[in-house]
Amino acid sequence: MVNTSPTTNRTRNPSGALIGSNDDLLIEILLRLPVISVVRFKSVSKHWRSLLSQRPFTLLYKNVSISPGFYIHNTYIPFDVDNQIVPLEIYPHACGIRIVQSCNGLLLCCTMQRIQERKYYVFNPTTKQIAFIPSIPGGRNVRNTITFMGLAFHQTDCVHYKVVCFHHAQHDEKLFQIQIYSSDARKWKISDESFSFSAPYYESIGSGVYWNQAIYWAPFSANPLYFKIDTEELQSLSFPIEAAVESLGGGPHGAMRLYFGESRGHLHLVVKADRSETHLHLIVYEMLNDRSGWFVKYRLDLDELLNSYPEISTRFYKFQVLDVVRGEEEDETFMVFMIPGSKIIRYNVANKSCKQVYDLWLLLKKKQKYDLSYVIDGPIEHSEVHRYIETIVSF
Repeated sequence: MVNTSPTTNRTRNPSGALIGSNDDLLIEILLRLPVISVVRFKSVSKHWRSLLSQRPFTLLYKNVSISPGFYIHNTYIPFDVDNQIVPLEIYPHACGIRIVQSCNGLLLCCTMQRIQERKYYVFNPTTKQIAFIPSIPGGRNVRNTITFMGLAFHQTDCVHYKVVCFHHAQHDEKLFQIQIYSSDARKWKISDESFSFSAPYYESIGSGVYWNQAIYWAPFSANPLYFKIDTEELQSLSFPIEAAVESLGGGPHGAMRLYFGESRGHLHLVVKADRSETHLHLIVYEMLNDRSGWFVKYRLDLDELLNSYPEISTRFYKFQVLDVVRGEEEDETFMVFMIPGSKIIRYNVANKSCKQVYDLWLLLKKKQKYDLSYVIDGPIEHSEVHRYIETIVSF
């Protein structure tokens, strides 16, 4: 008797069955797919989700985009002029949310409430995964004295993200205690170390940058700092000589610091080389991996930018460096500026070309529903700019 029953999937598609049953072959195929496809394939089955979430695959996966855009406040702005600006879509809260820090694809966010009632969570905007951070031990009195919350994460040197909290000691307002939350242990650990800060150090603690197993604070005061997470040590951060002149009270023609941040494993400090209103010369410093000092990575003569946008020379105080984005290849590296009139400019470091990405003022005139009004009113705080990096990591 002839079997007329439908053939099984295995019979009809032996190649598909072979791929589906061979994890090594499956990984080789999936490693070549873009991020959005990998995220979608996680929903195929529990096995695929597990396979694509495990550290071996996330370490091998290299198709992560080079920073496709950034957030200003909670508004996402892509670097591609053909893309639309879209608002940040994260876990909603009646009191609203704000981004505290971006770190290698993850965002540390908090609710916009009084500090003692504030809730913190870590969010992956690529996969939409979210994890709430429990309140630090000590109750409302301790939470009311929080001066810094920062995120540490990297796919190789800090695979389990950490949240670092600085707060005043209950018995001494000049003494700071440190607590560290680990996503691995899922609980807070009170550091054995505590630190006493005088005014210059205290003023240094603001928005943090994670690089090379430590959190660094923007060197916009005379005493910049960094905190080594593995040894729980707070140390002083060295300055390039030219940049240090201005930080210590240099003359009106000294260097002016414009930017501090990390990209693709490089820590950058950008200064305006002089205070002249007829020239626009920037120096981009990079820190040595052993933290022993800085070297000049780029010297940029942007006088052509002044010719293209003469409004810069009349309002230099409105010129801002928003980001330095290192490419996989040197000729892909670019910087992002905001110039008077709230125009965002992308500048290619290698070929010295520039193009306008967005005019935020025109967006407002079109009555777009974006939270950008504060940008028009004044300069953007460095703590309000957060780079977006696609990542498939799970936590």
